[in-house]
Amino acid sequence: MDPSSLFDLTGRVALVTGGSRGLGREMVKAFAASGADVVITSRKLDACEALAEEIEATTGRAAFPYACNVGRWGEIEGLVDAAYERFGRVDVLVNNAGMSLLYPSVAEVSEEMYDKVVNLNMKGPFRLTALVGTRMAAGRGGSIINVSTSGSIRPTAGIIPYAAAKAGLNTMTEGFKFAFGPTVRVNCIMAGPFFTDVSKAWDLDVFNVAASSTMALGRGGKPEEVVGAALYFASDASSFTTGAILRVDGGLP
Repeated sequence: MDPSSLFDLTGRVALVTGGSRGLGREMVKAFAASGADVVITSRKLDACEALAEEIEATTGRAAFPYACNVGRWGEIEGLVDAAYERFGRVDVLVNNAGMSLLYPSVAEVSEEMYDKVVNLNMKGPFRLTALVGTRMAAGRGGSIINVSTSGSIRPTAGIIPYAAAKAGLNTMTEGFKFAFGPTVRVNCIMAGPFFTDVSKAWDLDVFNVAASSTMALGRGGKPEEVVGAALYFASDASSFTTGAILRVDGGLP
């Protein structure tokens, strides 16, 4: 067997939430370059449409843009129905959409803020996985990839609701592998600090000093550096891997 064929996604369909920017954008581009048609979803349709045009022009694969706030339970069924109507199936689902809100103190976290973070990072992925995973298991199987954070196991005071929601995503990875096995694999990328749109709010001087002294690789990640893990989980290369939580974090302690 040609080892490179293990990562071939020709003829498959991948749905990526938060797919128009950051890590999601890089995964969408990599899946299409590996042969997959893609469903690109985020809250902003124009951003999804722009990337879809780029994907079709550069790879020749079909790209379907769809606006959806994954944090709203009622919008998720429409996303799933639209994806299946367009392509007939979904072979790879990536629960990538996420956010963390800044707060001055934990006592000042409002219920609205808390619910918004938990809904997008945990409740939405639960519902989307339940719907797509059920269809996958009834058909030809597939691969579900959750995108968590290193903060889920090493939270700081400034990300407690976000870290807790992502810890729930880690737990769902374990549970869903049994719910939809043996034909559906469910795995998780535990991402460390990547230089995406979120990093624009960082004090980079402080971050670089901390990274050089605490991270084994001494730096933050470039968005494209998530691609290897994503392709592994999406493809036949991980055919005997499920329930795994893979740290892609530059060697955080």
